[in-house]
Amino acid sequence: MQTIPQGGTIGILGGGQLGRMMAMAAAQLGYRCIGYAPEGDNVASPVCADFFTKDWDDRPALAAFAQKCDVITWEFENVPVDTVKALPQDRVPCGHRALEVAQDRMAEKRFVEGLGGRPAPHAAIHSADDITQAAERIGTPAILKTCREGYDGKGQWRVDSAHDLSGLPTPTQPCVYEGFVRFDAEFSVILARGQNGEIRFWDSALNEHEGGILARSILPAPDHVTRHIEAARDLARQVADALHYVGVLTLEFFATADGPVFNEMAPRVHNSGHWSIEGAATSQFENHIRAICGLPLGDTATLGSVEMRNLIGAETGSAFSLLSDPANHLHLYGKASAREGRKMGHVTRVTRV
Repeated sequence: MQTIPQGGTIGILGGGQLGRMMAMAAAQLGYRCIGYAPEGDNVASPVCADFFTKDWDDRPALAAFAQKCDVITWEFENVPVDTVKALPQDRVPCGHRALEVAQDRMAEKRFVEGLGGRPAPHAAIHSADDITQAAERIGTPAILKTCREGYDGKGQWRVDSAHDLSGLPTPTQPCVYEGFVRFDAEFSVILARGQNGEIRFWDSALNEHEGGILARSILPAPDHVTRHIEAARDLARQVADALHYVGVLTLEFFATADGPVFNEMAPRVHNSGHWSIEGAATSQFENHIRAICGLPLGDTATLGSVEMRNLIGAETGSAFSLLSDPANHLHLYGKASAREGRKMGHVTRVTRV
């Protein structure tokens, strides 16, 4: 097990808000962070000691970045696998296999099925004929998703009935046709896995979505969620171990009458775990840093009743008014423009028990 001493340097691939919060957690433990991402609104940059604004395929820049880092991680799952492979592998404890699986929805579903998990009914799509055949076999309603990229409702088309099939785009890249799942609730299983294989779970929150975007995460979750958590954790543990993953890993599930149905995974810290900054003994961000740096994992106990709400788009215009309630904890990400559907920050309300 490799332990990074205090004062060491952590490299973060990606410049978004997850990297920003990761760097802030690292600073508490005496580490400095260096970011790497292409040109963009890299809100992690102001809280990093250095930042490389370079393309993912710039090999000389990647080499210079890696030379400055003792350990390297990422803050979102669409960092190109070839970029990670170009780095010294002894400095990437998370490995690249988790990215390979998570970046392709069909590969992800097959991987989980191989471990005994149950995803939604689905079919691989490469042509318009494939869509027709999938609709006949799986039925409607359903959703057509690109296999790669796409998040928060992007790269997805809803199919409410067979009549909608004619309005779908002709696939120009591999897609997956996914039948709707009748569910009572959505929830996440978030774990941290250390270099020694130790795993710790946070309590699972009830997740509420609006327009395909996470709106709220609420703890404690109701009984119709908690009864599924043991089975969902068992699958999540198998996924983490099979990938030899190090760090925070998230699996999203539907709670159904027949048990938990796997939705998707994210090998990273996750929006539905933001509540843990104030609402848990150790946040997901701190435990991710602890894991990749070879430190003991922290206690994940929930500290009270918690609700995390995302601040989307123009909602941040009145965000400071939330501070009039002392139970609220406000996090703004410093993004330049408040576009519709863009996560600009979050507020967590904690009621101590």
